[in-house]
Amino acid sequence: MNYKHVHVIYFSPTHTSAKIAHAIVEGMGAVSFSESDLTYEMPDSEEVVERELTVVAVPVYGGRVADTAIERLKKFVGKDSPVVPVVVYGNRDYEDALLELSDLLVQQGFTLLAAAAFVGEHSFSTSQYPVASGRPDQKDHDEAFLFGQHALEKLEACSSLESLSSLQIKGNRPYKEKKPSAPAAPLVDASRCNLCGHCIGVCPVSAISIVNDEMYSDPTRCIKCCACVKECPEEARTFPNPFAEYLYKNFSARKAPEMFL
Repeated sequence: MNYKHVHVIYFSPTHTSAKIAHAIVEGMGAVSFSESDLTYEMPDSEEVVERELTVVAVPVYGGRVADTAIERLKKFVGKDSPVVPVVVYGNRDYEDALLELSDLLVQQGFTLLAAAAFVGEHSFSTSQYPVASGRPDQKDHDEAFLFGQHALEKLEACSSLESLSSLQIKGNRPYKEKKPSAPAAPLVDASRCNLCGHCIGVCPVSAISIVNDEMYSDPTRCIKCCACVKECPEEARTFPNPFAEYLYKNFSARKAPEMFL
């Protein structure tokens, strides 16, 4: 089977999922590609993805796919479209996230071609407690590129989508329970913050606003992606979290991507 066009879909607050998705698409050598960035808004209406090789990449939060990503992905319906679900996790474990994403895409009408879990810098990573700092790096990019090549080779060897063999993907059903967490949001150092508003633009859930000449982050909306912390040009935002030290002590050893073909 020959698909000349690739459609890439991603939810990527700190850009790690987007980087991996683009590297995979490069490996597929597409003649053309289209992009759906779900990071900042919900699609206005349902979109049918018809006869397009599709790559879907999202981050892992607590071993599951982020609720915001799931909500936005449900706007896409696949029709005769092979799909490559990809999750990006912070070097701890992706647990049931890849299986969950794969199940969702099949439910939405896509046909599974391949799947993978890659590593990106953890949202809670800091200079004091770095966890997968700087990832995805060049090695990750090269492995994602090769994965894209292998996925395309598998598709080209198939006579039809129906002939694709079922994938055995790591994970469990029922998925890991999503336990409620206490509302929290990044702190702002008023002596550094100049109210530039950059953080407002990078927040994927519109949790940040200016109130009484101060930056306010709504803890009931914040999804703890830390995009605003990592992108603040004045380094005025922090997300104090005792979990960061635990991650650093227990999950600093480099983990390799896992691929299912």
